[in-house]
Amino acid sequence: MNSVGVRYNTDKIYQIVQGKRDEPKSPCPGWGKEAEKTPVKEVLHVSSEDRALEVLLKEDRVFPPPPHFIEKAVVKDQTPYEEARADREAFWARQAERLDWFQKWDKVLDAGQAPFYKWFVNGKLNVSYNCIDRHLNAGRRTRAAIIWEGEPGDDRILTYQDLYREVTRCANVLKEMGVKRGDRVSIYLPMIPELPIVMLACARIGATHSVVFGGFSAESLRDRINDCQAKLVVTADGGWRRGNIVPLKKNCDDALAGCPTVEKVLLVRRTGQEVDLVEGRDFWYHEMMAAAPIGCEPEQMDAEDMLFILYTSGTTGKPKGIVHTTGGYLVGVSATHRMIFDIRDDDIYWCTADIGWITGHSYIVYGPLANGCTTVMYEGSPDWPDKDRFWAIVEKYGVNILYTAPTAIRTFMKWGPEWPARRDLSSLRLLGTVGEPINPEAWIWYYKYIGRERCPIVDTWWQTETGMILISPLPGVTSLKPGSATVPFPGVEAAVVDGAGNPVPPGSGGYLVLKSPWPAMLRTIYGDPDRYIAQYWSRFENMYFTGDGAGWDEDGYFWVMGRVDDVINVSGHRLGTMEIESALVEHPAVAEAAVIGKTHELKGQAVSAFVTLKEGIRGTSELAVELKAHVAQKIGALARPEDIFFTAELPKTRSGKIMRRLLRDIAEGRVLGDTTTLADPAVMTQIKDNYSSQEG
Repeated sequence: MNSVGVRYNTDKIYQIVQGKRDEPKSPCPGWGKEAEKTPVKEVLHVSSEDRALEVLLKEDRVFPPPPHFIEKAVVKDQTPYEEARADREAFWARQAERLDWFQKWDKVLDAGQAPFYKWFVNGKLNVSYNCIDRHLNAGRRTRAAIIWEGEPGDDRILTYQDLYREVTRCANVLKEMGVKRGDRVSIYLPMIPELPIVMLACARIGATHSVVFGGFSAESLRDRINDCQAKLVVTADGGWRRGNIVPLKKNCDDALAGCPTVEKVLLVRRTGQEVDLVEGRDFWYHEMMAAAPIGCEPEQMDAEDMLFILYTSGTTGKPKGIVHTTGGYLVGVSATHRMIFDIRDDDIYWCTADIGWITGHSYIVYGPLANGCTTVMYEGSPDWPDKDRFWAIVEKYGVNILYTAPTAIRTFMKWGPEWPARRDLSSLRLLGTVGEPINPEAWIWYYKYIGRERCPIVDTWWQTETGMILISPLPGVTSLKPGSATVPFPGVEAAVVDGAGNPVPPGSGGYLVLKSPWPAMLRTIYGDPDRYIAQYWSRFENMYFTGDGAGWDEDGYFWVMGRVDDVINVSGHRLGTMEIESALVEHPAVAEAAVIGKTHELKGQAVSAFVTLKEGIRGTSELAVELKAHVAQKIGALARPEDIFFTAELPKTRSGKIMRRLLRDIAEGRVLGDTTTLADPAVMTQIKDNYSSQEG
């Protein structure tokens, strides 16, 4: 089953009446228009049987690139867009030529087995070599590659020369422990330098790594180890989180009781706590490294050889291992990192994500190091020991580029602007967001209190599956609209379509799809190619379905509105949660909001909102009435919440995404679903008790 035309219409959300649409003149009209000509986002009313989502929220604030930024920008005109539109494959070939290849490719893209696309066919390269070796003779030998700070306050700086020594030693350790080209290695480590070192060592010898986030349970670790049939596990005695030790070794031991493929464990000493060692299976990292020689020839890997497997969060049933390969992935992440983050030779760049997620893989490790950049890593929580820890790190290291999540920004809003005001943030020149759509008011807060109204914000849209950023501004070119990820990256063809796969007109909402392949795309789901086709390629013929709803405007700007699974049906109208949440967050009392649909006997579903307030503000019935009226005024009576429930916290995964399905379980009186992926499962008990008392 390898035809992209196969349809699996099992979800009710896909049962939509087909109807033709007039195709827009271009996928993104208006690129390069003057900001003054940019119209506001229109309010549009459409039939629920016709399109995925209704576009309700208006946003007319526009921020052109500052002249001082354009002057030194890596990209300062429309050239990359024009080159990509003229010849997409030639554009990606030019990006690939910025890397070092042992053997050049014969063909840029092979679509003969679509959707199992191949990029840079027969090209040979090594990711570790491109991230380290080639920089040693290019004036970067003594440049900081990784600046690391531990939660307790310890720190390390590894130059590119240091990184070469550590990675080649580690590669030799892996070989000594029996790891060969093609083997899988599971990595279960805290945010310490050994994590990227082991990843790069695996890439050097041709082993596939599978990083499991250090906050996952023993059960989650076991499932991921078994799915990829890992031969070796690399873990630590523990890690630090909010002043407490996360018992990684114990979790690993519990998991390995049910992992028959694992032969050995490599154990990093981080906390110094006592741990149990299994004779013949467990080996201390520092002891093995001390005996290992420096220097290890990199394997010449085919561009389509597997680089890593990364399991998506929040799924149920069998783990979904996303497979990324070597050549296309590195081309995609290096090109997007350089152009979107405007990387210059002396930049200190900090992505605050955890390497256990795709953001950390692509934009802490592989993208930055391929570009010879200095990348910052931080082990702990943003509020330890105090609520200005992030800003203290920016001040301490002179961070120039900060890339963080909207959920973190809304948390900072809740704490108040006095925390960043305590620190010198003058080194910052560019900000970024990742992980979910950002509310316009959170965007404005970020711009005002962190960027001090001088730093452009690159709002990026992408997924674990896409590997690289696909929709984002180029900060020296693109005028910014708060809440919009703006336009597709050069060489990326995105569209918003209706249920029949036809493009919707500007000002409309629908399903976000990708109409052509891109280099860093997933190649399959590990061990399950049929699931790969069914999940991503069966909904629309010859298009990748992202699972997200979106709108787009007259300038071709995309407004991602969240997962289509979170759509609310109110009296026949299909509403996205993001716009209602944005309206709530715009109220000065609100820090964060999560909106769900609750069964209603007349409307089908009614809007229910769970709201967290800024510090010092108390939730009252009067405030609830005020918030309902605020939403109605902002985007219309249709979206007015039936209920407002105040809560101290929202249920979030360890990557910061709100788990709305659990809130639906509470609102509908159902037994709670799986909570193992939550950062703090205890939050659900508090919310449930709070909900019951307020409803009563």
